[in-house]
Amino acid sequence: MSGNYTEDALVEQPAIALLGNLGWQTINCFEETFGSDGTLGRETSAEVVLVSRLRPALKKLNPQLPAPVIDLAIDELTRERVSSGMVYANLEIYKLLKEGVKVLYRDEDGAECSETVRVVDWEHPLKNDFLLASQFWISGEMHKRRADLLGFVNGIPLLFIELKASHKNVTTLPKEPTRL
Repeated sequence: MSGNYTEDALVEQPAIALLGNLGWQTINCFEETFGSDGTLGRETSAEVVLVSRLRPALKKLNPQLPAPVIDLAIDELTRERVSSGMVYANLEIYKLLKEGVKVLYRDEDGAECSETVRVVDWEHPLKNDFLLASQFWISGEMHKRRADLLGFVNGIPLLFIELKASHKNVTTLPKEPTRL
């Protein structure tokens, strides 16, 4: 199909416009550049958490906490959980998002301290950072894939949308999820 009857024109662009109208910042990442000065601040397409957006969001939500505590929370949020199994890993991330990241650290006097770093402001949603990335490339150990739409809240991917045009036959898609 050509012209205005493409998947992009009929499905993807209206979805982007809808989320844009809801206050999400939108960006097309098909030709994303990498590095600290790149499109999203990712070093490679294997990174799925946007630390360049996560760090300022955590600082904004937790202004009383020193930078090293924020760094420890980012380390915990971005660490690999492959060996945990998908169900346990999802449950663990859910708890971190909902309850915050508990961080143990030593203060200037050497005393052990504990803080909980809030990741999402659930009470005041508009205080969060919302980014919708279209045509977002993700590299895994075996494959490189492109998500139609990936929504980030405070730099964390929470919304995944794969769009299909109404004229596409989706019954021929694989029944088992594929791992990246």
